[in-house]
Amino acid sequence: MNAINSAAPPRARKVQMDMATEPKSAYHHGDLRAALLGHAADMLESGENFSMRALAKRAGVSNAAPYRHFDDREALESAVALEGFQDLRAQLASLPTPPSDPTDLAEFGVIYVRFALAHPARFKLMFGRECDDRDDERVRAAGALNDLLTSAVAADFPDSDAPALATAAWALAHGLAFLHLDGKLDNHDPTTIDARVRTSFAAILT
Repeated sequence: MNAINSAAPPRARKVQMDMATEPKSAYHHGDLRAALLGHAADMLESGENFSMRALAKRAGVSNAAPYRHFDDREALESAVALEGFQDLRAQLASLPTPPSDPTDLAEFGVIYVRFALAHPARFKLMFGRECDDRDDERVRAAGALNDLLTSAVAADFPDSDAPALATAAWALAHGLAFLHLDGKLDNHDPTTIDARVRTSFAAILT
């Protein structure tokens, strides 16, 4: 049996006791970290107020199991946000490189707004929380989105100030996403939304 550290703080002793007494089957959950992130994202999107305990229950593991991967709920939410950035970047990376013409750049905005509307709670989590701009994985992940767009802009507009134009395009996509999420623009017809994004990009790129 695992020894319990009596000198540990009460919460830490509780986690140690849970880990010592949990059934062995809880240790064989495949990729538990990925499963926990998936469940947390689902709970977030459904509007569920999740706690580490509720997440463990949904995943079918002991109350202590999530703490092997995340120190607390804040760390879990940061990981969910980071995964959102990575998913969004992967979708944006599927665009033609380099873009064949300015209309290809509008697809950056189309994918960006589609992602926001498909994952509203995660999108707000990605951008709605303060983070350490000196050293934060979310800041670096957001920077990777900007780098991707800047490279595309530089290829399509070689004589432009690519960083400035990329910032303007990102701001446009981000603003449109939140205008739709906040109900300031109609978001019921996907075809109309895509067309609105494309015409907005055409207004600043052509």
